[in-house]
Amino acid sequence: MKVCYPGTFDPITNGHLDIIKRAVSLYDEVTVLIMRNPAKKSLFTETERRQMIEACLRSLPERDRITVEIGSGLTVEYAKKIQASAIIRGIRAVSDYEYELLNATANMYINDRIETLLLIARPEYSFLSSSVVKEIGANHGDISGMVPQEICGLVSAKLNSL
Repeated sequence: MKVCYPGTFDPITNGHLDIIKRAVSLYDEVTVLIMRNPAKKSLFTETERRQMIEACLRSLPERDRITVEIGSGLTVEYAKKIQASAIIRGIRAVSDYEYELLNATANMYINDRIETLLLIARPEYSFLSSSVVKEIGANHGDISGMVPQEICGLVSAKLNSL
């Protein structure tokens, strides 16, 4: 079974990486889908985000079953295009659940053959988001436990240059 894990990943966090690892342990193929979101102002370009994600995945034994793509438009339509049977989403809190429930229901309305599967964030990542990383890093806080080691220096340098 092929699934996709969409997000902006600006930047990828340890919470995102945990969801990817868990998804690939459950499914045959995982596509990490960097989605364009015009409503969000991104710190990194889509190409930079793709390179960072790929750098973080290199050491995973399951790396050959994970692809990273850049997409736009409706996630459910992209999932259909790549023949994914499900969309993986991580949730940290009740507010995430409410948001994801609305999106999953809308996706089901568009294409009821593609399921949305919610993975609960591990407790140590329940507060973690790309926005939190950017806020802490932009104020010269320590983000080393929040983003994968492979990209920590790059993310810190970009945030320190703001």
